[in-house]
Order: sequence, then structure tokens, then C-alpha cells
Amino acid sequence: MTVTIQPSEISGILNAPASKSSMQRACALALLNDGETTIINPGKSNDDLAALNIIQKLGAVVEIKNEELKIKNEVHKPVDDEINCGESGLGVRMFTPIAALSSKEIVINGEGSLLNRPMNFFNEVFPQLGISVQTNNGKLPIKIKGPLQPKDITIDGSLSSQFLTGLLFAYAKAATKRVNITVNNLKSKPYIDLSLQMLKHFGYEVENNNYESFTIIPINGLTDKRINGLTYTVEGDWSGAAFLLVAGVIAGTITVKGLDVFSEQADKAILQPLMDCSAFVSIEEDQITVSSPLGNRCKAFHFNATDCPDLFPPLVVLAAYCEGTSVIEGVSRLAHKESNRAITLQEEFKKMGVEIKLQDDLMMITGGTEPAGTTVCSHHDHRIAMACAVAALKANGEMIIEDAEAVNKSYPGFYDHLKMLGAAVSLEAVS
Repeated sequence: MTVTIQPSEISGILNAPASKSSMQRACALALLNDGETTIINPGKSNDDLAALNIIQKLGAVVEIKNEELKIKNEVHKPVDDEINCGESGLGVRMFTPIAALSSKEIVINGEGSLLNRPMNFFNEVFPQLGISVQTNNGKLPIKIKGPLQPKDITIDGSLSSQFLTGLLFAYAKAATKRVNITVNNLKSKPYIDLSLQMLKHFGYEVENNNYESFTIIPINGLTDKRINGLTYTVEGDWSGAAFLLVAGVIAGTITVKGLDVFSEQADKAILQPLMDCSAFVSIEEDQITVSSPLGNRCKAFHFNATDCPDLFPPLVVLAAYCEGTSVIEGVSRLAHKESNRAITLQEEFKKMGVEIKLQDDLMMITGGTEPAGTTVCSHHDHRIAMACAVAALKANGEMIIEDAEAVNKSYPGFYDHLKMLGAAVSLEAVS
């Protein structure tokens, strides 16, 4: 699909999309829950749909009622010998240890860019837990055979916190005595905060020892909450909303509802650079209003995105419209995304006339000149597509985005939301 966006003034009020980080974790914990789980405000992105497909392959029964999900695990074992995680990095890293709770041999597969992401973690850790594992030279597909036996282990947390989330969920379900996971060089700590918060909501107890180790406390029998059913409401998504907030700063005044400023989501950190660049930011209960500073361009900012690397794309857009050179730290976290995002951002924004330099772990963006309308490509990366679309709103001509359907991975309603704000957006299917 090709999307064409004309320079536009935007305004209005939108509800944030459902958080796929929250939704996918809720699906995993609903699978592990012994009673019925109700999920309110479920997400509908490709990653969310992949998570629902996975839990059904692993034995859950999913029923949709009045925009709510009812999930029960009636068979307590996989009903298929293969699960497909789509292009979801969280999906494969979180569900693989959960699938390994079973003694059934299961193949873990995926699609697109996920097939090229490194999965050596499982080769290193699973044999220590009594799991047979075969990978495709450290990549998908992976063949596993459990059951996982929780033991005290030490893991590397430098590539992604998502591996730790999967182990914490599987350990919480299977542990029969106190057991520890020690983590070296843990990245994206806020995502672990979210995982721990949700584990607690679902009746599990995990102690966080200053992010250096985690102690899983065994469940002695079921709590009343887990017997009688449990309800979880999926939060509004700060990752997707970050693009909307940046759009408001550069092209109008908008209000985004459904965002919890007390959320454990890492990407709520977008508020800091928005304020640092002198944008107008009004924070109220359950809504954020943003606009550009009156009569002035925003100023350059410096921000460390090591723990929230998904903010790089919207922050690059913001930096392009700020006077001076903005600096974002944490480039090393971008290599194994849907694309190599540092290189992809550099290439696509160069087409717009925006200079991006990469130096060690730093990205430096020179802003202040009007980005040029041109033809860009998403590289099948949902966040690159959204970044280019937001950058188009105040460009000096129309922006054509190829492979624009990539947004369906996390935010299928993105272009419709831009239209609702008044942006001139046209979509064309490519045969």
C-alpha cells in the first residue's frame, strides 16, 4: 500500500490505541491463569492478533463478547505442534518459555523480519532448564521440548528485556520453591516494571532485587481471584501515542485521551523531550494536550532512549523540526528491530533533506529547515512508516510512503486517526 500525505494543519481529540505491550502480556497471563480472564479494551494490531492465535494453539479458548475477550485455558496443554509469532519480537521471546512448560515438542516460527532476529539466547539458557532446543543457526524456526524446570540461573539482559519477561512468566507458573534469575546488563527496565506489575495483578509474586536479580515466590494453591476469574483492562499505548503527540507539536493542537501518566510503559518518557524542546504540554487526568510554542520553533533537545528505543522514530521527527542539533542516546538498541532503525532513519530522512549522524551510541539530528516532500519507504517497519507520515505534516510538499501498510503491526488505525485530525491522507493499494 502507498500512502500520500499533503502538508496539513491538524487539530482535535483522539483516544490512544490499545497498548500491544500490555495486550500481549495480558494474553500470556490469561493463558497461564487457571480461571476465566476477561480482557477489556483489547488491541487489534497484527501483533495482538498473533498473540491471540498463539494462546489458542497453546490450549486457550478465546471468545469475543461486546468488544471484550473471555479467555479460558481448559486443556492446559498445547493443541498444535507449531506456533507462529508473526513479526512480533515480544511474542517469540515471551511465548517460547511459556510453550516450554509443556512436555510436547513444539516448533516456534515467525514471519518477515522476525526470521532474521537473533535467538541465541534460547540455545544458551534452555539446556540449563531441562529443555531440548534446536535453532536455525541461532534464528527461527526453533524446536523445543520441555518441560521447563525452574532453576537459579544467570542470563544476559543486554539484547532485550523481552527474554526475561518470558522467563519470569514461565517461572511464576512453574516454580514450586523460591528461585532466582540473575540478570547482567539489563536493558529496558521500564518494560520489566510493566511485566512485574501485571504478574502481581494476575496473582503472582516476584521480588525485584534492584534489577540485578529477581526472586520468584511459588504460588501455594490458587487465590480466590484466580479461581473466580479476573479482569484486566489494556492500557492506552504510549508508543503509538508518541507519534500523535509529536504530530500535535509540529502541526497543530491535539488532545490524546486514554493515557495513564502513572503507567509502567517505557514510552511515557516521550513527555520529557516534548517539554525540553519548549513545546506546549498540558497533562491532565487521562489526557495530554500538546501544541507548538507560540511564535517560535521548538529548540533542540538531548535525550537518552536506551530504555525506550521505540521512541527513536518519533523523536527523530521532532528533532527535524527543532532549531539546532538534537542528540539521542541508545543507538545500539536499534539494530535488531523490524529494520536496522538507525540506518533506516538516516536513509529515509536524508531523502527529506534532514541530516542524521551516527557516532558510537549517539544519533545527532540537525533540524530547523523544512523537510522536503519526497518518496520514502517504510522498509516494512511500522514505526518508520508512522515517522515519515508525521514528518509529512509540515513538509514543503507531498510525501509518498511506500509499504505504508507496515503500521498494521502495531497501530492499524493510524492513518484513519490522522484523517480524523484533519490531515490530507490518501491510500492506494498496490497490486
